Amino acid sequence: MPSFYEFFAGGGMARAGLGGGWTCLFANDFDHKKGLSYQANWGTGGELRVGDVNDVRVEDLPGVADLVWGSFPCQDLSLAGGGAGLKGERSGTFYPFWHVVRELVSEGRAPKIIALENVIGTLTSHGGQDFDAICRTFVETGYRYGALVINASLFVPQSRPRLFMIGVHKDVEIHPSLLSPEPLDPFHTNGLKRAVQGISKKAQTQFLWWNIPTPSHRHTTFADLIEEAPTGVPWHTASETERLISMMSATNLAKVNAAKRAGRRMVGAIYRRTRLDENGAKVQRAEVRFDDIAGCLRTPAGGSSRQTIIVVDGRKVRSRLISTRETARLMGLGDHYKLPKNYNEAYHLTGDGVAVPVVRHLAQHILEPLLGMVSEGKQEAA
Repeated sequence: MPSFYEFFAGGGMARAGLGGGWTCLFANDFDHKKGLSYQANWGTGGELRVGDVNDVRVEDLPGVADLVWGSFPCQDLSLAGGGAGLKGERSGTFYPFWHVVRELVSEGRAPKIIALENVIGTLTSHGGQDFDAICRTFVETGYRYGALVINASLFVPQSRPRLFMIGVHKDVEIHPSLLSPEPLDPFHTNGLKRAVQGISKKAQTQFLWWNIPTPSHRHTTFADLIEEAPTGVPWHTASETERLISMMSATNLAKVNAAKRAGRRMVGAIYRRTRLDENGAKVQRAEVRFDDIAGCLRTPAGGSSRQTIIVVDGRKVRSRLISTRETARLMGLGDHYKLPKNYNEAYHLTGDGVAVPVVRHLAQHILEPLLGMVSEGKQEAA
């Protein structure tokens, strides 16, 4: 059974995606509240260490793990962030994390695979310099590596594009069927291709274009995940819904009216954003989408970025905050997953995670084949 270390573990969504065929040897997260959720779902067997990644020592990590997973903080790399990039306090935790990796390698305990996950803003942060820095760390540590941009909407009804970088130690054989000689749709986006063109020549020599299949068509829509009687989030009163609609621009109001004429139950996702009105003044707008997927779940510092839903069923229109169980479903977590009772804590936990079925797809089509968990024939068939 393959084993892994999970850094920036949150509620253990990477662990959920890897599945029961994998053994977690060590997990780490700074947030003690997330740590409580991790233990509520994965037990208190001792693999979780809550604390600063700067304080993790290589002697804390037992055994030799096949995989190191690191979904390091995104705030400084996000397009909506302050632009500090890898020099930022939060996203800069990449470096102490990688220091642990280097120590493992120097001790002869090099993991066969290293997987990183972050926002696609990583590709353009500081004009591509941060992406290049990450690429060079792979190369300087003895890893070939490749990257993919995967939108969770291929698997769950949530728009959530994320960058995944997967490095393979130089001693691990890579079956040719796992690689492509050139970029492939849909996972090698134009943004990724431009970013790769901008990295150093040395980093380019070790870059790989991973070749994984596109998943089958998703049959679940946003409306399928909505609860009629959610816990802790009451439906708005009619006047509250009317006020929400009054905040919409003419274009967004037209979307609501079109949903009323659709003749079926439709669920829209709403974010409130500050926009300029026709007079150039800043006003708060309610922007809605009715494309059967939710907007990207975020980690709210306050109430403004929490997602609101609007349910249109003919002339009947209702609205409320999205429930935390719905956010968990949008991340691919089953209803058995234990969420914090506090709304903001649960929203933060789910919105700060990695979509479970994306991890499973990567595990099935890259990680597990690299570890010899499928036959060569199956790899060729893939």
